[in-house]
Amino acid sequence: MATNFSRRDFVKLSGATAAGLGGASILAACGSKKGGSDDSIIKVGLMGPYSGDVAQYGLAVRQGAELYVKQVNAAGGINGKQVELNTQDEKGDATEAVNVYNKMVEDGVVGIIGDVTSTPSIAVAQASVTDNMPLVSASATAADFISYGSNAFRACITDPYQGKLMADFAAEQGYKTVGTIYNSGGDYEVGVNNAFVEEAQAKGLTVTAQQAYAAGDVDFNAQLTSIIATSPDAILAPNYYQDDGKIVTQARALGYKGVFLGADGWSNIVGGSEEYASAADLEGCFYDCSFVSENQNEKVQQFIKAYQDEYKSAPTNFCALGYDAAMVLLNGIKTVEEAGSAKAGSDEYSQAVIDAIAKGQAEGVTGTIKYNGSGDPVKPTLVITFKGGKQEVFDTIEAE
Repeated sequence: MATNFSRRDFVKLSGATAAGLGGASILAACGSKKGGSDDSIIKVGLMGPYSGDVAQYGLAVRQGAELYVKQVNAAGGINGKQVELNTQDEKGDATEAVNVYNKMVEDGVVGIIGDVTSTPSIAVAQASVTDNMPLVSASATAADFISYGSNAFRACITDPYQGKLMADFAAEQGYKTVGTIYNSGGDYEVGVNNAFVEEAQAKGLTVTAQQAYAAGDVDFNAQLTSIIATSPDAILAPNYYQDDGKIVTQARALGYKGVFLGADGWSNIVGGSEEYASAADLEGCFYDCSFVSENQNEKVQQFIKAYQDEYKSAPTNFCALGYDAAMVLLNGIKTVEEAGSAKAGSDEYSQAVIDAIAKGQAEGVTGTIKYNGSGDPVKPTLVITFKGGKQEVFDTIEAE
């Protein structure tokens, strides 16, 4: 159960590292009056998997979001009110995510930053329609997330968009033949793969082989041998970095010297606490994402410094998306609070926040984010490559 903390406790808690995160907490201000706010606070939900198999993603999003809220509160809050985060762990489970959502509604939040992974996010999106609760997910890439109501938004690009983008990129690079290897048990991996194949074929590329593997597999030699036998110019591996590092390493051992392409699941394949593939094996490969610390953009570098000062570690793609998701939601709340036209907790207030997000624009660390008639962001995407053991921005693809 959430506990009320003093302002002094808030300062201590906002600097907590991932090792200390989990369970439920409330950051900032005091009091727990149902209805969204009192004269001094605005209640906002922050939900994600802070324990379990995908906790690393939830904790990264959480830290990014908490950093942004801390900065807003330090600058005076929103219209003189402090933002109070009601933070809940859904353990990576869809049923638990709905339970957490219902608890947040009871606690009187006026909007929610979340969820993080696609399946729990979809469950929350479905549950939130009746309440018309403003939702902003940092990282739910499944296309369905925004399909249930106009109240759901995301800060990230979608699986289909990434697949199409990387197929277009492959065509622009002059590749004529491509193969793919993907986790058949993951909605994310299947979604990116299918969109890539469809767009590649539309662009006149030949898809020489599509090889699936089961979740949990660690030996990809059979699939890679089949793909390599077709001599593709490039191989798409639209999976998470733990798998893709093994895939690249095993492919090189089998003699494949061509290019690998990936999606944002490749983030952290290098530069973290563990290297998942060697510099030599990754040389000249490409993947798309929203954020890398090697981006020399001034706003990005300011965020990196603030994050490192707060958490004593380097931010990832998920941290940056968490920061931007919080920005999108709080920008919408700020517009409504400054207008003073609706009371927090009312139906009018919720709709006004949703309208403000839909019509607004956020200058995020992952780029300028705006919405054009749906909850999908219109924002730039980075194409990252590897040179000499380091990542660098190869291209910035502007939103259409």
